[in-house]
Amino acid sequence: MSISVEPGPQRERAPGTPVELDRARHPQYGRYLDELEPGQVFEHPRGFTFTTTNMLDFARIFMQANPLYLNRQFARELGFPDLPASPQMVFNVVLSLGVQNDSEKAIANLGYYDVEFLRPVYHGDTLRAFTRVLDRKDRGADKPGIATIRTVGVNQDDDVVLQYERKIMVGWRGERLPTTPAPAFSGKFPDADASRLALPLAATPPPSALGGPNTWFEDFCAGDIVVHANGRTITDEHMALTYLVGNSHPLHFDREYSRAQSGKMSGEPIVYGGLVFAWLEGLASRDISERSVWELGFTEGYHTQPAFAGDTVGALTRILAAEDAPGTAGYGIVTSQLIGVKNLTARAALDRFGEDLFIKENSKRDLGKDKIPEKIFEIERRLLIPRRPMGL
Repeated sequence: MSISVEPGPQRERAPGTPVELDRARHPQYGRYLDELEPGQVFEHPRGFTFTTTNMLDFARIFMQANPLYLNRQFARELGFPDLPASPQMVFNVVLSLGVQNDSEKAIANLGYYDVEFLRPVYHGDTLRAFTRVLDRKDRGADKPGIATIRTVGVNQDDDVVLQYERKIMVGWRGERLPTTPAPAFSGKFPDADASRLALPLAATPPPSALGGPNTWFEDFCAGDIVVHANGRTITDEHMALTYLVGNSHPLHFDREYSRAQSGKMSGEPIVYGGLVFAWLEGLASRDISERSVWELGFTEGYHTQPAFAGDTVGALTRILAAEDAPGTAGYGIVTSQLIGVKNLTARAALDRFGEDLFIKENSKRDLGKDKIPEKIFEIERRLLIPRRPMGL
């Protein structure tokens, strides 16, 4: 079926059309604190179709060393039907899809909680996202408050691929312009049961020389601290990369907006935290996740300081647990704490700050300790990693 349109000749109309200043509109996106009501649900606009090109580009830009996200043949040998997207890309895209409705007015993203990756995403999959407002804590109309939200990403078959919660700091609207209303949501919010995770993996992982020599399950013991050798200097590239994953918050790419802010947020555009997380995870991947077959999820993650163009970021990992994976003898689960620092090497950070690097920044006041300005990120993550095959 098609339509036939006859628009007629193109004519210049602007000179003869009067300017009516009283009809100027100022669309606003995101939500102020008083516009986020517990129970409110947003179905986010647009969606995002994954292609092999954008999946490989993301994995390379963010220094991913795991061949699972770079090598189709390797992915198929593991049991995947095709090259899967990096979970970091899935996380960045789903979070970014929601920004227009839930956090484009946010002052800061405070934390990630209970992040669960439930299905692989492949070439041709199209993800959409939904967010429910769980809670709102007010501190008075003259102070920013905190909203807790839950976001779920689904594919074209309405299967949940990712779900998580996060907290955002956002101010009251007051006398400012109201935001553009979002369409009312009348469907069923797509929660999922994390226990339904099923991966297309062989019961016994095939031996391969493509992964790192020290990244089998047996190579990790609780208490180990891995200091990742390389850093990564961020440039103005971050502004284009922010919109490449669909994040529409102007704090990350609009210099005029950024300079109009107050406090730490005033000045140059801040690097979108999801990109910082992705670079830190990439810096760690050769040492930690190069043989991982699945990112189970992460929690208690915080951006403790902002990053800007010109900053060099580095990463350290502390192993918290290495445990059997229920239901399989061929794999184990490694839980770790990923720490990000800026403008000094990871080795220098460990030498200077020692165990204080691994204490949550929000806990330090109660412990009588100073926060670390060079520490920019902390999170716990769980990886499904193959056991070393016999003879290797």
